[in-house]
Amino acid sequence: MTAQAVETNQRPWGMTLLLGIMAVVFGGLMLFGSLNTKLDTYMFLVTLLGIYILITGIVHLVSMFQDHTLWGWKLFIGILEILVGGSVLIYPAYFAATLPALMVLMLGIWMLVDGIVMLIMAFSGAGWGAGILGVLVLIFGVILLGNWYKLGSGLAFLWAAAVCGLVFGLFMIIQAFRERAAA
Repeated sequence: MTAQAVETNQRPWGMTLLLGIMAVVFGGLMLFGSLNTKLDTYMFLVTLLGIYILITGIVHLVSMFQDHTLWGWKLFIGILEILVGGSVLIYPAYFAATLPALMVLMLGIWMLVDGIVMLIMAFSGAGWGAGILGVLVLIFGVILLGNWYKLGSGLAFLWAAAVCGLVFGLFMIIQAFRERAAA
């Protein structure tokens, strides 16, 4: 089995495209959100992030049933993403207003684990795209973990999430079209 075959079996290309578009929209909103309504924009983006993480967790669990390779890692990261996304959705104001440092810490840990899983999948035959994404997610996770306790850590969260969303989304969109062409 070639590396290309492993990539196309992970999830349907339409799901990859949808996740990529969502990531680009999310990153764009984080970078170019209205400065006039900072609070509303920040609350909207925190909620959007919770939805994105929750959906990503569900997609990982669904892909586990479609492609049984590395199912343990997919199960682990899927459950972790559902827990983090659910926490953000249940308490968006709490995360945004009173505990930005905890939010940044949780998201930093999530990104660190997600980056490691992507690297493991890349070395298991998922391809160089998963490896690049794994390194980028790891870098942004380390940035978040390095700034979680500082005043204004929410700004570090906004910056890292926006850049990561844009880069991750663009790679996902490119990968979706590669998967479609391979099918």
